[in-house]
Amino acid sequence: MQPASKLLSLTLLVLMGTELTQVLPANPEESWQVYSSAQDSEGRCVCTVVAPQQTMCSRDARTKQLRQLLEKVQNMTQSIQNLDQRTQKDLQYVQRMEVQLRGLESKFKQVEESHKQNIAKQYKAIKAKMEELRPMIPVLEEYKADAKLVMQFKEEVKNLTSVLSELQEEIGAFDYEELHNRVSNLEERLRACMQKLACGKLTGISDAITIKTSGSRYGSWMTDPLAPDGDTRVWYMDGYHNNRFVREYKSMVDFMYSDNFTSHRLPHPWSGTGQVVYNGSIYFNKFQSNTIIKFDFKTATISKSGQLDNAGYNNRYHYSWGGHSDIDLMVDEGGLWAVYATNQNAGNIVISKINPLTLQVIKSYTTNHPKRSAGEAFMICGTLYVTNGYSGGTKVYYAFHTNSSTYEYIDIPLQNKYSHISMLDYNPRDRALYAWNNGHQVLYNVTLFHVIRSEEL
Repeated sequence: MQPASKLLSLTLLVLMGTELTQVLPANPEESWQVYSSAQDSEGRCVCTVVAPQQTMCSRDARTKQLRQLLEKVQNMTQSIQNLDQRTQKDLQYVQRMEVQLRGLESKFKQVEESHKQNIAKQYKAIKAKMEELRPMIPVLEEYKADAKLVMQFKEEVKNLTSVLSELQEEIGAFDYEELHNRVSNLEERLRACMQKLACGKLTGISDAITIKTSGSRYGSWMTDPLAPDGDTRVWYMDGYHNNRFVREYKSMVDFMYSDNFTSHRLPHPWSGTGQVVYNGSIYFNKFQSNTIIKFDFKTATISKSGQLDNAGYNNRYHYSWGGHSDIDLMVDEGGLWAVYATNQNAGNIVISKINPLTLQVIKSYTTNHPKRSAGEAFMICGTLYVTNGYSGGTKVYYAFHTNSSTYEYIDIPLQNKYSHISMLDYNPRDRALYAWNNGHQVLYNVTLFHVIRSEEL
């Protein structure tokens, strides 16, 4: 299992050419096609290609600090190289990258032969990471475009990499704070640039990442997408009815490796597994009703409650797995949503945008998809994605776009690792799907397709 600090991050791949001609604009030079994919991290979305975290430890504190900086710069370097492939001089940069990689391999080989065993192991791990980047070279060679900003970033990272390369050979005294500030500044600028890639169309879902095995066959778990920086609490709710206790873990690490938690008692039992924690409050469907309750954890009181008019409840319009899953609350980049079904819509799915303060329905959308035929569902960027089932072979096969009130059938495989999914929700901060799979809490990274204009950068 990977450490929690590497659970979720963001990978950028620039994809252009004949494979995507059906989605390219009339003039390919006027726009870029960008894929963004969440990878592992602890409650953060970082615009980098993240290599596996080293498991070696160092007796030298400065060496450890240096290794961490090297990893961060290498991550940013790869992110910039991905963007850099949009330029007209793409092939030249790719060739340079290949030369640099081969040069690093040679240096690492020398280090392995001349340094003590513990130092050599650290550099072997770094070398392995560079090897993981090599397969990207033939892919990157195919792409072309133009971006002056990327060139500036690349030059800064090149300078930092040069400094760090000298330090890694000498392991001498250095001004760590100054170096750290330079890295942090560049990272912030990259993050600001990547924020333009906020939304996109779902095109892929990674294999399941098992975080923990606990609880019954049914349940839900989540983090707060609006939690402040540093707040990485995990919320855990076992079962789908006749329970009112919510567990709070201090961090993903605590959730994964310990049984230390705080228990919160809700004023009413919940129904189903469609709860969400959003901006410090939990929103849930009160058992045997179409009432939504907003419960504030800080004050331990109900701050608001309201009804979803005409919404079916008490196992009338559940997902195909049952479990009183009539009303499914979810959050995406646009805010709070409720997914349910009504008699008026012949038992088909209704999507309602909810005001998180008043619990009033802002706008509703009716679909043609029967609620009881859906395995599970989640929202990304205003689009509802529905799975074809909850057991066995599973895929996302239906999408309803609220911005245009249109739908389409798609085919995106979803690994059902433990054969029974009773909860599936998207977290826009992590850009990942949280799932409860037969007593296992798992994560899926998602790949989103996004078109941006060159002037946006």
